[in-house]
Amino acid sequence: MRFFAPPEDLAPCFTTFYKMEVDLPSGEVLEDLLQPEWGNLRFFKHNPPLARPLEGGEGMNARFQATGPSSHPMQFRIGRTSMWGIGLLPLGWARFVQVPADRFVDTICDGEASDAFAKFAPLREMFWHEGQDAYAEFAAISQFFRDLAPMPKDADRILEIHEAMIDPYLLEVTTLADRVGLTKRTLERVCARHFGFPPRLLLRRQRMMRSLANFMLSESQNWSETIDRHYHDQAHFVHEFHNFMGMSPSQYAQREHPVLEAFMSERQRIWGSPVQTLDAPRHAESHGAEG
Repeated sequence: MRFFAPPEDLAPCFTTFYKMEVDLPSGEVLEDLLQPEWGNLRFFKHNPPLARPLEGGEGMNARFQATGPSSHPMQFRIGRTSMWGIGLLPLGWARFVQVPADRFVDTICDGEASDAFAKFAPLREMFWHEGQDAYAEFAAISQFFRDLAPMPKDADRILEIHEAMIDPYLLEVTTLADRVGLTKRTLERVCARHFGFPPRLLLRRQRMMRSLANFMLSESQNWSETIDRHYHDQAHFVHEFHNFMGMSPSQYAQREHPVLEAFMSERQRIWGSPVQTLDAPRHAESHGAEG
């Protein structure tokens, strides 16, 4: 895996751009679960994985897979392949997808066949050219997005909500609304459109993902040592974990996570954050500047 930091002018819109190579014997596959995350665009050179929501739904193995913001896992089976992934922060969704995020929560689709995502399909043709290295591909991705759309008019509001939401000490919707200077009703509307979920669920997801990330990166992988301090007790955590992940913490711990463990460890080492949902939104010096 290789991670590329978005250039300064695109930094508020993306988590990371990353290139992943999966090298397995022909015919062999790995199974794993994508954790709750923001929207993503994933482009496969060949042999795309089979993916479907854990809670059920039709599986698909398109060469361009687009996912909306999620609060539940996505299961996948992946073999030998090459992939470029692009993580969209809420501001990136607002700027480039330009449709209400709550219409796409916990979904995966063939990006080339979707009205919302087909505009990104030309990216696939920028990858894997003979003699072209990953840095040239990354530069082409960056320029593609610079030319695609300007910043939305409510960019500052989206960033302000996002920054407040990832504060580990912020637990209540009322506190979040006060901090960003919005009524609860307006906050609900903005979160649904650009973040995909109501603010209460977003805060609950943040708390759960802090616990899950700590567990995945812990050498002991002991839930009692990694549970977020703001859960009332272990029973509260178990209940919340089941609501989001569709299984108990012990069932999750018993599963193998060959892709996610490697991905999260490398992302933490290189990027300083193991998962998208814990990334802080970064500010460009000027929303209109090019870097």
